[in-house]
This record gives sequence, structure tokens and C-alpha cells, in this order.
Amino acid sequence: MGISLFASLSSKFVHPQLRPLVSKMSFFDAILFHIVHFVDKLGIWHRLPVFIGLTYLGIRRHLHDRYNLKAVGELAGREYNVKKYPYRTADGTFNDPDDQLTGSEGTFFGRNMSPSTSHYGLMDPHPSVVATKLLARKEFADTGKQFNMLACSWIQFMIHDWVDHLEDTQQVEIQAPEEVANMCPLKSFRFFRSKKVLTSSPNVKIGYLNRRTAWWDASAIEGNDETGMRKVRTFKDGKLKIAGNGLLEHNKKGIAISGDVRNSWVGLSTLQVLFIKEHNSVCDMLKECYPDFDDERLYHHARLVTSAVIAKIHTIDWTVELLKTNTLLEGMRINWYGILGKRFKDRFGPILGSKLSGIVGQKKPEDYGVPYSLTEEFVSVYRMHSLLPDKLILRDIKAKTTEQGSLLVAEEVPMEEMIGKEGEKRLSRLGMEQMVVSMGHQACGALNLYNYPNWMRKLIPQDVNGEDRPDLVDMPALESNFTSSHNVMC
Repeated sequence: MGISLFASLSSKFVHPQLRPLVSKMSFFDAILFHIVHFVDKLGIWHRLPVFIGLTYLGIRRHLHDRYNLKAVGELAGREYNVKKYPYRTADGTFNDPDDQLTGSEGTFFGRNMSPSTSHYGLMDPHPSVVATKLLARKEFADTGKQFNMLACSWIQFMIHDWVDHLEDTQQVEIQAPEEVANMCPLKSFRFFRSKKVLTSSPNVKIGYLNRRTAWWDASAIEGNDETGMRKVRTFKDGKLKIAGNGLLEHNKKGIAISGDVRNSWVGLSTLQVLFIKEHNSVCDMLKECYPDFDDERLYHHARLVTSAVIAKIHTIDWTVELLKTNTLLEGMRINWYGILGKRFKDRFGPILGSKLSGIVGQKKPEDYGVPYSLTEEFVSVYRMHSLLPDKLILRDIKAKTTEQGSLLVAEEVPMEEMIGKEGEKRLSRLGMEQMVVSMGHQACGALNLYNYPNWMRKLIPQDVNGEDRPDLVDMPALESNFTSSHNVMC
């Protein structure tokens, strides 16, 4: 009776692509699923009292860990002596004690859901139509005092640490249909799709490889492989390269030297500089406290510390400010410190498991039987280009503040002039202090429909080496096509 009741409810209440998943749940989990699904339909979870909201998030986490972690492909790694690798490696290997390949460069993106089986085709709706009618900015909407341009830059800094799909070698072309062609800056554009790779997974036959390491390992400044790491190190006192003017060094082509420079702009470069300086400052502290440490030990320990700082900022500072609810604030702190809170963890350490003492510091990873990876759905959620404005407002840091406490505007620069090599030249003229202060004063764009920057509809993309590519791209159309071509359920 109960099973037939839920089957009847699911047929009317639940999306058709979710019904097979619900049918595999235990009776108790099916009850929980329908509760959270009902709350989701009402769109009220963030307005619930904090305790009830945390209960809702706890139920979602339980269902996620049990039903929404799907492995793609198989790892051919092995167990190893963890004492030999007490640090982050160049390519992300040797982080999981059960398999040294987990989360490393060149491994598969996972899935939270099976690939979508929608009857709609790859170009239905057409990505140029989606970009023009749903995404393209009509009038700039900002976030007020909630989120500034430093926070906007942060998420690209994280993406450069986490994810980048390995591309195919053959370009494809998208042509705008007649109904929107006159509203598209590019009538057609060419780009490289993600490379499809056969997997050994029974339910996910095609997968995609991550060109970056999936761990929090500061690879945005440290590099994603041995070559990238050696490029940025000084091999003296564990430090990373920094130019005489306190900014990134550049090669002969004017491209910045840092861990990951693809599709760079001044906001990303500024944060790379900031955390290179953090890494080097940690090296100085360690050398003073541990004078017997050589360059290699100083480097690896400083990378661990810097990675931990980055992870903490993202978890309990950036994320809670992005969504800005009391429920999420408490939820993310529980992730970090556990239900018993910061005081208990500071005093006793992570002695009672991840739920009571937080995820950080546990001796064994909790992967629920699925090797760690970042997922296709994760990548799609973190496409946040609407945060970018149309222009960067530079402040005069030498002038006196106004009666309202803000600095006078020195210049308003179109964003197109702040990307790539031109952006690096301008940052060199301005300096880090003016750039940080200016971005701290400026609100970023809101994550709304009709707020995707139009200047990104005719964007010059860069390759993995930071070189400009010859073909302009329509980014919102490209991202719409990406989601469809990867069969991500929206």
C-alpha cells in the first residue's frame, strides 16, 4: 500500500527523470525525498527557522551521499605508504590513501545524476536562442553591498584550482538561427568541445577528463603537473616566483607566469599574486621556526598551509556570503567544525567523526564507496559569469575619501581592456594596491537571468598556455551548448 502510494505520488509530483531513482530508494528514504522535494517546490528552505533548515539540509546530504554519487570510469591506482607523501603532489596524485590516482589530473569527472535522457535534441532549444532570450544582459543588475569584485574574482580563482575539461582536437561550429541572428554579436562561432572518452562504467558509457587537479591544492598558483610546478618555483627557500614590482612575472610574450593562466584577467591575476605572497610569507615563517628545513620541505609545507587557507575562505567566508542565509552559515560551519562547534574542535581535535567534529582533519576520507571527483553538475552550477560587470571602476587611492567614506573614481575601464595580455599591462601600471581597493569598493553583478555580460558574447578565448585563440566565441551560447552536450539534467 505504502509503495503504491509513493508510486502514485511520484508519477504526479516528481520529474520523470527522477522517478527511476526514487523507485530504488528504501521506504524511509522515499519519505524523506518527498519531504525535501515538497520544500523545494515551495522554494522556502532558506526562510525556514535555522534548526528546521539545518534538518532539511541534513536530509538532503543523507540522500545525496546515498543516491547521488556516481563513479565514472575506473581508477587503476593502488594503496601506498601515506607517510611517503605528507604533502600535495604536482599532479594531484597520492591524496587518497586507498588509491593514489583519485582526483588527480586527467581523471574523469563524476556524476551526481545519470546522464539526462531528455527527448530534446542537442540544439533544442538552440544555444544562441537561450543566450539571446534568457541570458543576455538587458540592464546591469548588481549585488549591492553583498558581493564585491574581489568575491567575483574569487570564484574564477577556485575554478582554476579545480576544473577544466580536456578538449577535443577538432572544432565545431554553432550558427545562430534566423530568429535571433540579428541580435547576436556573432552570427556563428567555432570552438573546441570537450573530448569524449569511453568509460568502463555500465551506466555512464561516455565520460570527460579533468585537465586540472580536483583537490584544494592551490594549483591555480602552483600548477597542475610537474612542468607547471617547476615553472613557478624559485627553488630557493620554498618560494614561488614574484616580479620586482610585486606582481606576476611574465614571459617574453607578455603572458603571466603562474599556476594556471588560461582565460585570465586582472581580477584573477590579483588573487594569484595575493596567494603567492601568502605562500612565500608562510615559507619565511617556517624557515624561522624550522631552520633545518630545506627548499623542498619548505615548499611542500607552505603549499599545504596555503591550500588550507584557501579551502577555509571558500567554505566559511565566500560561500556563506554568496547565499547569505543564517541556515547556510551554520551548515557550512558544521561542515568545517562539526555539530559540536569550533571551541570543541579547537580543544579536542577531530576525534568524534565528521558529523560531530567536522570534515577537516579526519584520518580517512568519507567517499561513500565512490572515488572522489568533482562532477559535471558541479561544473555547471559554478558557471557564474553574470557576476562580471561591464566596466571596472578604478578608485583614486591617493585622494581623500568623500563624506560617505568612499574613494573618488579615477577611471572607468571597459572589461574588454582588463583581460589577457592587455589586462596584464594595465595591472602593471596600476599596481596591486589600487586594484584590490577598487575591486573591494565595486559591487559585482547579480546571478539573475538577463544579466550575462554582452561583452562576453564576442570574447577572445585563450588556450591552456594563455595564448589568444583566433576565433571569437559567444560564451553564454557556448555554455548552454556545454550543458546540453554533457547531458546534464537542468
